[in-house]
Amino acid sequence: MRQCELLDVCRSSLYYRPPPVSAADLALMRRLDELHLNYPFLGARRLAHMLQREGLAVGRRHVSTLMRRMGIEAIYRKRRTSIAAEGHKIYPYLLANVAIERPNQAWAADITYLPMARGFVYLVAILDLYSRKELSFRVSNTMTSEFCVEALEEALARYGAPEIFNTDQGSQFTDEDFTAPLLEKGVRVSMDGKGRWIDNVFIERLWRSVKYEEIYLHAYATPREVTMALARYFSFYNERRVHQNLDYQTPDEMYFGTGKMENAA
Repeated sequence: MRQCELLDVCRSSLYYRPPPVSAADLALMRRLDELHLNYPFLGARRLAHMLQREGLAVGRRHVSTLMRRMGIEAIYRKRRTSIAAEGHKIYPYLLANVAIERPNQAWAADITYLPMARGFVYLVAILDLYSRKELSFRVSNTMTSEFCVEALEEALARYGAPEIFNTDQGSQFTDEDFTAPLLEKGVRVSMDGKGRWIDNVFIERLWRSVKYEEIYLHAYATPREVTMALARYFSFYNERRVHQNLDYQTPDEMYFGTGKMENAA
Protein backbone atom coordinates (compact mmCIF):
# COMPACT_ATOMS: atom_id res chain seq x y z
CA MET A 1 0.00 0.00 0.00
CA ARG A 2 2.83 2.43 0.93
CA GLN A 3 4.62 1.68 -2.36
CA CYS A 4 1.47 2.58 -4.31
CA GLU A 5 1.19 5.87 -2.40
CA LEU A 6 4.81 6.76 -3.17
CA LEU A 7 4.36 5.97 -6.86
CA ASP A 8 0.92 7.65 -7.00
CA VAL A 9 -0.61 4.43 -8.35
CA CYS A 10 -4.15 3.27 -7.55
CA ARG A 11 -3.94 0.17 -5.36
CA SER A 12 -6.99 -1.45 -6.95
CA SER A 13 -5.30 -1.36 -10.37
CA LEU A 14 -2.42 -3.58 -9.23
CA TYR A 15 -2.63 -7.28 -8.56
CA TYR A 16 -0.12 -9.50 -6.78
CA ARG A 17 0.59 -12.71 -8.70
CA PRO A 18 0.31 -15.60 -6.24
CA PRO A 19 1.93 -19.01 -6.86
CA PRO A 20 -0.06 -20.90 -9.53
CA VAL A 21 -2.66 -23.46 -8.53
CA SER A 22 -2.93 -26.63 -10.58
CA ALA A 23 -5.76 -26.99 -13.08
CA ALA A 24 -7.03 -30.02 -11.16
CA ASP A 25 -7.22 -28.05 -7.90
CA LEU A 26 -8.91 -25.11 -9.62
CA ALA A 27 -11.60 -27.47 -10.93
CA LEU A 28 -12.04 -28.93 -7.44
CA MET A 29 -12.29 -25.46 -5.92
CA ARG A 30 -14.93 -24.44 -8.42
CA ARG A 31 -16.99 -27.53 -7.60
CA LEU A 32 -16.48 -27.06 -3.85
CA ASP A 33 -17.73 -23.50 -4.18
CA GLU A 34 -20.91 -24.72 -5.89
CA LEU A 35 -21.49 -27.44 -3.29
CA HIS A 36 -20.85 -25.05 -0.42
CA LEU A 37 -23.39 -22.55 -1.76
CA ASN A 38 -26.02 -25.28 -1.90
CA TYR A 39 -25.04 -27.24 1.22
CA PRO A 40 -23.22 -24.82 3.57
CA PHE A 41 -23.67 -27.20 6.51
CA LEU A 42 -21.40 -29.89 5.00
CA GLY A 43 -17.86 -30.24 6.34
CA ALA A 44 -14.76 -31.42 4.52
CA ARG A 45 -15.37 -35.12 5.20
CA ARG A 46 -18.84 -35.25 3.66
CA LEU A 47 -17.86 -32.93 0.82
CA ALA A 48 -14.99 -35.27 0.00
CA HIS A 49 -17.41 -38.21 -0.13
CA MET A 50 -19.73 -36.26 -2.43
CA LEU A 51 -16.84 -35.45 -4.76
CA GLN A 52 -15.74 -39.08 -4.74
CA ARG A 53 -19.26 -40.15 -5.74
CA GLU A 54 -18.90 -37.78 -8.71
CA GLY A 55 -15.81 -39.68 -9.78
CA LEU A 56 -13.20 -37.29 -8.38
CA ALA A 57 -10.18 -38.75 -6.59
CA VAL A 58 -9.83 -36.48 -3.57
CA GLY A 59 -9.49 -37.03 0.17
CA ARG A 60 -10.77 -35.17 3.20
CA ARG A 61 -7.43 -33.57 4.01
CA HIS A 62 -7.04 -32.13 0.53
CA VAL A 63 -10.62 -30.83 0.61
CA SER A 64 -9.83 -29.17 3.97
CA THR A 65 -6.73 -27.54 2.47
CA LEU A 66 -8.68 -26.16 -0.47
CA MET A 67 -11.50 -24.92 1.75
CA ARG A 68 -9.01 -23.00 3.89
CA ARG A 69 -7.52 -21.46 0.77
CA MET A 70 -10.99 -20.46 -0.41
CA GLY A 71 -11.96 -19.11 3.02
CA ILE A 72 -15.00 -21.32 3.60
CA GLU A 73 -16.08 -23.52 6.49
CA ALA A 74 -19.20 -25.47 7.35
CA ILE A 75 -21.71 -23.25 9.13
CA TYR A 76 -21.64 -25.28 12.33
CA ARG A 77 -17.97 -24.28 12.67
CA LYS A 78 -18.63 -20.55 12.21
CA ARG A 79 -18.48 -19.80 8.54
CA ARG A 80 -15.93 -17.05 7.87
CA THR A 81 -13.17 -16.17 5.44
CA SER A 82 -10.31 -15.85 7.92
CA ILE A 83 -9.48 -15.93 11.61
CA ALA A 84 -8.97 -12.88 13.76
CA ALA A 85 -5.37 -11.72 13.99
CA GLU A 86 -3.61 -11.81 17.33
CA GLY A 87 -3.71 -8.41 18.99
CA HIS A 88 -6.63 -7.11 16.93
CA LYS A 89 -9.55 -5.75 18.93
CA ILE A 90 -12.77 -7.74 18.70
CA TYR A 91 -15.94 -5.68 19.03
CA PRO A 92 -19.23 -6.94 20.55
CA TYR A 93 -22.10 -8.15 18.43
CA LEU A 94 -24.79 -5.44 18.26
CA LEU A 95 -27.54 -6.79 15.98
CA ALA A 96 -29.18 -9.28 18.34
CA ASN A 97 -32.94 -8.65 18.34
CA VAL A 98 -32.48 -5.38 16.41
CA ALA A 99 -35.20 -4.61 13.84
CA ILE A 100 -33.65 -3.16 10.68
CA GLU A 101 -36.15 -0.48 9.68
CA ARG A 102 -34.36 2.15 7.58
CA PRO A 103 -31.47 2.71 5.16
CA ASN A 104 -28.02 3.28 6.70
CA GLN A 105 -29.15 1.80 10.00
CA ALA A 106 -26.87 -1.21 9.54
CA TRP A 107 -24.33 -2.19 6.92
CA ALA A 108 -22.52 -5.50 6.55
CA ALA A 109 -19.35 -6.60 4.77
CA ASP A 110 -18.02 -9.99 3.81
CA ILE A 111 -15.50 -11.69 1.52
CA THR A 112 -16.10 -14.54 -0.90
CA TYR A 113 -14.13 -16.65 -3.39
CA LEU A 114 -14.72 -16.22 -7.15
CA PRO A 115 -13.40 -18.68 -9.76
CA MET A 116 -11.90 -17.47 -13.04
CA ALA A 117 -10.96 -19.31 -16.22
CA ARG A 118 -7.51 -19.85 -14.72
CA GLY A 119 -7.08 -18.99 -11.09
CA PHE A 120 -9.38 -17.21 -8.68
CA VAL A 121 -9.91 -13.92 -6.86
CA TYR A 122 -11.61 -12.71 -3.71
CA LEU A 123 -14.53 -10.28 -3.65
CA VAL A 124 -15.43 -7.99 -0.77
CA ALA A 125 -18.76 -6.17 -0.84
CA ILE A 126 -20.58 -3.79 1.50
CA LEU A 127 -24.35 -4.14 1.80
CA ASP A 128 -27.08 -2.00 3.33
CA LEU A 129 -29.13 -4.53 5.30
CA TYR A 130 -32.46 -2.71 5.04
CA SER A 131 -32.54 -2.26 1.28
CA ARG A 132 -30.09 -5.05 0.27
CA LYS A 133 -28.32 -2.39 -1.81
CA GLU A 134 -24.71 -3.17 -2.74
CA LEU A 135 -22.82 -0.03 -1.74
CA SER A 136 -19.30 -0.80 -2.93
CA PHE A 137 -17.01 -3.70 -3.82
CA ARG A 138 -13.40 -4.54 -4.58
CA VAL A 139 -11.64 -7.53 -6.12
CA SER A 140 -8.24 -8.86 -5.04
CA ASN A 141 -6.20 -12.03 -5.45
CA THR A 142 -5.04 -11.88 -1.82
CA MET A 143 -7.09 -11.62 1.36
CA THR A 144 -5.35 -8.60 2.83
CA SER A 145 -7.07 -5.67 4.49
CA GLU A 146 -6.19 -3.13 1.77
CA PHE A 147 -8.95 -3.98 -0.69
CA CYS A 148 -11.49 -4.09 2.13
CA VAL A 149 -10.43 -0.62 3.28
CA GLU A 150 -10.78 0.70 -0.29
CA ALA A 151 -14.35 -0.63 -0.49
CA LEU A 152 -15.17 0.89 2.89
CA GLU A 153 -13.75 4.29 1.96
CA GLU A 154 -15.81 4.36 -1.24
CA ALA A 155 -19.04 3.42 0.55
CA LEU A 156 -18.52 6.07 3.23
CA ALA A 157 -17.70 8.73 0.64
CA ARG A 158 -20.75 7.94 -1.51
CA TYR A 159 -23.43 7.15 1.06
CA GLY A 160 -22.36 8.65 4.38
CA ALA A 161 -21.98 6.56 7.51
CA PRO A 162 -24.26 3.85 8.92
CA GLU A 163 -25.27 3.61 12.54
CA ILE A 164 -23.92 0.06 12.87
CA PHE A 165 -21.36 -1.79 10.73
CA ASN A 166 -21.34 -5.58 11.09
CA THR A 167 -18.68 -8.06 9.93
CA ASP A 168 -17.23 -11.37 11.01
CA GLN A 169 -14.04 -11.50 13.05
CA GLY A 170 -11.72 -11.97 10.07
CA SER A 171 -8.37 -10.23 10.32
CA GLN A 172 -9.23 -7.97 7.37
CA PHE A 173 -12.12 -6.46 9.37
CA THR A 174 -10.46 -6.38 12.80
CA ASP A 175 -7.47 -4.51 11.33
CA GLU A 176 -7.27 -0.97 12.73
CA ASP A 177 -6.99 0.39 9.17
CA PHE A 178 -10.54 -0.89 8.62
CA THR A 179 -12.13 0.01 11.96
CA ALA A 180 -10.53 3.46 12.37
CA PRO A 181 -12.54 5.20 9.59
CA LEU A 182 -15.74 3.84 11.13
CA LEU A 183 -14.89 4.92 14.66
CA GLU A 184 -13.89 8.38 13.45
CA LYS A 185 -17.41 8.83 12.07
CA GLY A 186 -19.07 7.56 15.23
CA VAL A 187 -20.17 4.24 13.70
CA ARG A 188 -20.83 1.42 16.16
CA VAL A 189 -18.69 -1.52 15.08
CA SER A 190 -20.32 -4.94 15.44
CA MET A 191 -18.70 -8.34 14.93
CA ASP A 192 -20.31 -11.76 14.72
CA GLY A 193 -19.30 -14.21 17.42
CA LYS A 194 -19.09 -17.96 17.18
CA GLY A 195 -22.30 -19.48 15.92
CA ARG A 196 -23.62 -16.21 14.45
CA TRP A 197 -23.33 -17.26 10.78
CA ILE A 198 -27.05 -16.70 10.25
CA ASP A 199 -26.66 -12.95 10.85
CA ASN A 200 -24.93 -12.48 7.50
CA VAL A 201 -27.69 -14.26 5.59
CA PHE A 202 -28.46 -11.24 3.39
CA ILE A 203 -24.92 -10.89 2.10
CA GLU A 204 -24.74 -14.67 1.65
CA ARG A 205 -27.78 -14.35 -0.62
CA LEU A 206 -25.88 -11.68 -2.53
CA TRP A 207 -22.98 -14.10 -3.08
CA ARG A 208 -25.37 -16.72 -4.42
CA SER A 209 -26.90 -14.22 -6.85
CA VAL A 210 -23.51 -12.94 -8.00
CA LYS A 211 -22.15 -16.40 -8.67
CA TYR A 212 -25.15 -18.04 -10.32
CA GLU A 213 -26.28 -15.00 -12.29
CA GLU A 214 -22.86 -13.72 -13.40
CA ILE A 215 -19.62 -15.47 -12.42
CA TYR A 216 -20.58 -19.08 -13.19
CA LEU A 217 -21.96 -18.08 -16.59
CA HIS A 218 -18.62 -16.75 -17.81
CA ALA A 219 -14.94 -17.60 -17.75
CA TYR A 220 -13.21 -14.34 -16.97
CA ALA A 221 -9.47 -14.39 -17.52
CA THR A 222 -8.19 -11.53 -15.35
CA PRO A 223 -9.14 -9.69 -12.15
CA ARG A 224 -9.77 -6.59 -14.28
CA GLU A 225 -12.34 -8.47 -16.38
CA VAL A 226 -14.03 -9.71 -13.19
CA THR A 227 -14.14 -6.17 -11.80
CA MET A 228 -15.70 -4.77 -14.98
CA ALA A 229 -18.28 -7.57 -15.08
CA LEU A 230 -19.19 -7.06 -11.42
CA ALA A 231 -19.63 -3.33 -11.95
CA ARG A 232 -22.19 -4.09 -14.67
CA TYR A 233 -23.87 -6.78 -12.58
CA PHE A 234 -24.17 -4.68 -9.42
CA SER A 235 -25.65 -1.84 -11.44
CA PHE A 236 -28.32 -4.28 -12.65
CA TYR A 237 -28.69 -5.75 -9.14
CA ASN A 238 -29.30 -2.37 -7.51
CA GLU A 239 -31.32 -0.63 -10.20
CA ARG A 240 -33.36 -3.27 -12.04
CA ARG A 241 -33.31 -6.65 -10.29
CA VAL A 242 -36.47 -6.97 -8.18
CA HIS A 243 -36.23 -8.96 -4.95
CA GLN A 244 -38.95 -11.24 -3.68
CA ASN A 245 -38.07 -10.41 -0.07
CA LEU A 246 -38.49 -6.70 -0.89
CA ASP A 247 -42.01 -7.22 -2.23
CA TYR A 248 -40.57 -7.26 -5.77
CA GLN A 249 -38.92 -3.88 -5.49
CA THR A 250 -35.30 -3.04 -6.26
CA PRO A 251 -32.61 -2.22 -3.68
CA ASP A 252 -32.35 1.32 -5.05
CA GLU A 253 -36.08 1.86 -4.65
CA MET A 254 -35.86 0.76 -1.03
CA TYR A 255 -32.65 2.67 -0.25
CA PHE A 256 -33.68 5.99 -1.80
CA GLY A 257 -37.21 5.82 -0.45
CA THR A 258 -39.16 5.38 -3.68
CA GLY A 259 -40.28 1.94 -2.54
CA LYS A 260 -41.88 0.85 0.73
CA MET A 261 -42.68 -2.40 2.51
CA GLU A 262 -43.98 -3.30 5.95
CA ASN A 263 -41.11 -5.55 7.12
CA ALA A 264 -37.77 -5.32 5.32
CA ALA A 265 -35.70 -6.96 8.06
